[in-house]
Amino acid sequence: MTLLIGALTLGTILALLAIGVYLSFRIFAIADITVDGSLTLGASVTGVLLIQGSLHPLLATGAGFLAGMVAGMVTGVLQTRFRINPLLSGILVMTALYSVNLRVMGRSNLPFLGATTLSTLCEQLGVRWLGGERIELFGWEVASGDVTVLLLMLLFVALVAILLWAFLKTDLGTAMRASGDNPQMVRAMGGNVEAFRVVGLALANGLVGLAGSLWAQYQNFADAQMGIGMVVWGLASVIIGEAMTGVAGVGLAITGAILGSILFRELVAIALSFGLNPNDLKLVTAAFVFVALVLPETLSRLSVQRPRGQQEVA
Repeated sequence: MTLLIGALTLGTILALLAIGVYLSFRIFAIADITVDGSLTLGASVTGVLLIQGSLHPLLATGAGFLAGMVAGMVTGVLQTRFRINPLLSGILVMTALYSVNLRVMGRSNLPFLGATTLSTLCEQLGVRWLGGERIELFGWEVASGDVTVLLLMLLFVALVAILLWAFLKTDLGTAMRASGDNPQMVRAMGGNVEAFRVVGLALANGLVGLAGSLWAQYQNFADAQMGIGMVVWGLASVIIGEAMTGVAGVGLAITGAILGSILFRELVAIALSFGLNPNDLKLVTAAFVFVALVLPETLSRLSVQRPRGQQEVA
């Protein structure tokens, strides 16, 4: 049960990463590799503020979100102002952020020893609300702090999803989505497509930085390597979510990204419990994304070719 709760909590936290990848991948059709650096940037900024600045965890978490926004803004400026290829822009910023993160942390691994984090506050609330450090849940004895962290993370991610959905329904959000679908039309109507892209990438990487901040506080350390390959993780979550809810609307797409992240983390936890070598995790994730991207088109081709073959036989 502890493994299940831990996987659910981590999947919920990384749902923010999945939502960020959804914004860049589905709205602007960009596989933004900045994600690999902005996730760690959010974690490192939060960690330094918690340890050296003794800042309140909520303020430090907000700083992680803002740091991710800055990273996304830089990527957007490289694409719009300097006309650099979107993929190359993400690679440039991600590469630069590796050194930036090392500079911020001062080392490759930064433990949060002695620092008060959101997880610490949640554990204290769990003891106070649930009446002890251990409780019985569905016949299993679990830590009250773990249950409280999971519940509060679910509420927080749900709140972020609702706010994002409301934003994307505003005039600015609608124009931003339209600039990704049909930039020529937006330009013809006097819209600033470049500004919309910068805002969109900043928001996407802000959510990724927020995910990195919460993840680091949950595991109680930040590491320079924690963001490697996370864009693939986000893509896998988005693809699973689309298979579950479809892409009929923004609300369903956001909900699908959240559910996809949680389900994907549970699948990983199950695979690890059955003996999957952790060293093979990134390889398995990449293979899964490849199959998920290729399979729909392959099935559609087969469905088109089959009636033709039947007509020839007739």
